[in-house]
Amino acid sequence: MNDDSALIDGEVVRELADIPAVEVISRAAVMLMSSAAEKLGLGEADPATSPHLDLDEARRVITALAGLVTASVEYLGPHAGPIREGLQSLQRAFREASEYPDAPGAGPGEKFTGPVY
Repeated sequence: MNDDSALIDGEVVRELADIPAVEVISRAAVMLMSSAAEKLGLGEADPATSPHLDLDEARRVITALAGLVTASVEYLGPHAGPIREGLQSLQRAFREASEYPDAPGAGPGEKFTGPVY
């Protein structure tokens, strides 16, 4: 263990100052994607019956993800494409899960990304 790391629960954890910005942004995006997927019920065989399904919460997380991706896309380099694709997949899943889908351009995060069909 070096002077720039800490030991938490037996694991060496790097200090945030030592982690490149692209890695911090990518990790945040992955966390938001995972949260949105859970809130859309995508972890279940039948998302519509998931006990975690919460479209209001999913909308918030997807919108936050869209803002993060839009604001940081120039810094993401090769990570930008897969993160954008993941965001669009979540936006489409939200539309499919909605009983009354938003109009194109009015869905979660679409004010940042443009309409997703």
